[in-house]
Order: sequence, then C-alpha cells, then structure tokens
Amino acid sequence: MTRMDIQKIAQMAQVSRSTVSRVVNNQPDVHPEVRQRVLQIIRETGYQPNSAARSLRNKQSDILGLVICNTVGGLFTDPYFPQLTQGIAQSCNHYNKTLSLFLEGDPETIYPRLTRRGQLDGILLQVGNTDDTLVKKLMKTDIPFIVLGRPMQSGVSYIDVDNVSGGYLATLHLIRLKRQRIGAIHCSLLTTTGLDRKEGYLKALHERNIPIREELTAEGDYSEPSGYRAMLQILPHHPDAVFVGNDMMARGAIRAIQEAGLSVPNDIAVVGFDDLPPAVSASPLLTTIRQPISRLGACAVDILLDMIEHGPQPPQRVMMDVELVVRESSGERIA
Repeated sequence: MTRMDIQKIAQMAQVSRSTVSRVVNNQPDVHPEVRQRVLQIIRETGYQPNSAARSLRNKQSDILGLVICNTVGGLFTDPYFPQLTQGIAQSCNHYNKTLSLFLEGDPETIYPRLTRRGQLDGILLQVGNTDDTLVKKLMKTDIPFIVLGRPMQSGVSYIDVDNVSGGYLATLHLIRLKRQRIGAIHCSLLTTTGLDRKEGYLKALHERNIPIREELTAEGDYSEPSGYRAMLQILPHHPDAVFVGNDMMARGAIRAIQEAGLSVPNDIAVVGFDDLPPAVSASPLLTTIRQPISRLGACAVDILLDMIEHGPQPPQRVMMDVELVVRESSGERIA
C-alpha cells in the first residue's frame, strides 16, 4: 500500500497541507465541515503524523523573520505594511513564535543576516520589484521561505491576492457607469502587483471594446504625491474616470482633480485599490477594491510553519479573492 503522508491527505481532502496540519495539531480556524472531512480521511487511511518531523521542533529557534525591502519611513507611511505585519504578528503569537522584523531598502545587505545558521526557522518575504535578487538567493539555501506577493521566479511558494481580478473589477465598475474615457494610474510596473493590476484594467477595456488610450495612463510609486503628479499628467487629456492602483495614490489623484476645479465623481469618477484608512478618510469617500491584508499575513504564517514542520514539498501558490467596495467617489451604485 502506498505510504500516506500529509500531502496525500491534503489532496484527498481537497485542502492545503497547512489545513491538514492544523487539524492534526487540533488548531482552531478550521471550518467544522472541513475538519470532519480531513479527520474522516485520516481514519480511513490510517494516517499517522510523522513524529520524527515533530521532534525537530526541539532544535528550532521558534523565530520567524519578516523581510520588508523598504525603508523604516516607508513602513510607517504606507498603511499597507502595518496591517500586513499585524496579521503576521497575531498568527505568530497564536503559535507561540517570535517574529523578527528586517527592514532594508537594499536586499543585498539583508541576506547575510537572514542566513546566519540557526537564527531563523523560516522567512516571510515581502517582494520588491520584478528583479528581486533576494528571492533568487534564498532559493539556493535550505531555509524555508514564503513570498508575500507574486514573484517572477517559478518554483517558489507564495501567497497573494488576485490583482488581475481586482483591476478588472474596478475598471468594469467604471464601464458600467457609462464612463468612456477611463484612465489609469498604475502602481510601479517594476512590481508584479503593478503589472497584474494593469492587466486587469486592460482586460476590462478590451472585453467591452473601449479604446485603450496611452495618454490617459500614468505610473506612480504607491505614494500620495505620486498619485497627485500622475493625475496632473492625465488631466489635460480629459478623462471621465480613473482606476488608481492603490488608495494612497487615489487620494493624491482626487486632490489634483479638485484643485483643477473639477468634481469627483461628477466630472471624473475614481476607484482605488486596498480599502485601507485612506479610503475612508478621503473626501469623497473612496470606492475601492478590498483585499484581505491581515488574513493574507496570517495564512502566510500557516503555510510557512507547515513547510518548516514537514520539510521540502512542492511549492504552494495561494491566491486570495478581492471585492469591490462602492462608495462616493465613483458615483451611483450599480444594481
């Protein structure tokens, strides 16, 4: 008979390895129906958890590293990072793990600190741009790690939100409001986040046969000032709507529109992405794409601990859903 392991149990139950691990270890946050399905398969197959793998825990540091390739200032000015860190920290507390935070604008200087023998059990890595050398370096080590965001490299475990779907939903909402000159302020196109959200924007326009006008698009760096500058670049070409790649840039875009004597949403409708505090502090309140940032961080910890406990395994790729939240900046709701 084929020897059962946690990967086979996960496949039979149609769940992730981390879910099976949580059931085996009697952890919470598993839907009762899913828990019963996993337990039933365990009983039917006679699966026994690998006690040898569990014993390795005694040799671990119980420290996880969170790497954010950004400056300290960037961490505290962009509300995305505190919310992500909160989700990760809460999950680490739940599992009695210590979280060590690494902040550095240059990935090259972080690598030696991450790979000191025995310091970290595993690493959560927030990806930077599409040419992320730190991911490539970590792939050559035996340290378990998961990328937060879609990396360009294959063969890497990662968790991300469906950014293509988010860009598509935002743009489709504007199309349904009968807007025709729909512009976009993209996040940095040196990131997979920016590329994927742009792909969703273009997909919606293409499906509805709306012309793609390059003069109605610009690029920002996730910050409010960059959204302001990008909107000033687009305004002379008379957009009637704009999809903005994140909420911080959307606030800057709204300010530029209003300073030009135009109304949001009557003259130009605006949709952002994230549903962070800037969305509900903007005036008017910002229609945006909500992504589950805290939950993404918590799930990343689950996956990483599963990798640490059970050793090398096929790369896991988890994509989380997003949703459109309609507020004032886009105008009337769609039934």
